[in-house]
Amino acid sequence: MGRDDAALEPGTIMIAMTLSALEAFPSQLEEFYRAFPRELTRWAPDSWEGCPSENLTALEQLCHVRDIEVDGYHVRFRRLLKETEPVLASLDTYALVKERNYAAAEPSAVLAAFREARRATMELLRPLSDAQLARVGSFEGYGPVTVRGLIHYLCSHDQQHLAGLQWLMGKAEAARARPA
Repeated sequence: MGRDDAALEPGTIMIAMTLSALEAFPSQLEEFYRAFPRELTRWAPDSWEGCPSENLTALEQLCHVRDIEVDGYHVRFRRLLKETEPVLASLDTYALVKERNYAAAEPSAVLAAFREARRATMELLRPLSDAQLARVGSFEGYGPVTVRGLIHYLCSHDQQHLAGLQWLMGKAEAARARPA
């Protein structure tokens, strides 16, 4: 789809681009994670100041993305599509880290589960009509939201976690460079 396609409204182009980004994200996340030095996948910095995502190790980032996809976004999208103006809950990331023992997770299993969850997300979102995309509710911590807006929030969330992995790598490089 070209950027100068006069037949399409800018919002239509944006949602199409966003859906494509969502679809590509599992492979991108896996590539970033696989490029992470294995000995650093469970490493945490002394300070999380400036972290663009939740304060999570590289492995915990994977687990979080998987769980938020299923327990957060799947539930939110379905509720927005079926209920009249639902209030959508935010999830407590740090409680999930402990409850689900993210530190002991097997990365390949987490990545496979996330890939399947995102496939299900795309099956739900791709066929939606303009009327369905415009359905409204309220998202705790965000305020009023439409299905279309929630799609953008999900894509933003994906990008925050790629940024989180980059940030962790930057902190790890700085820690390695410091003399012992």
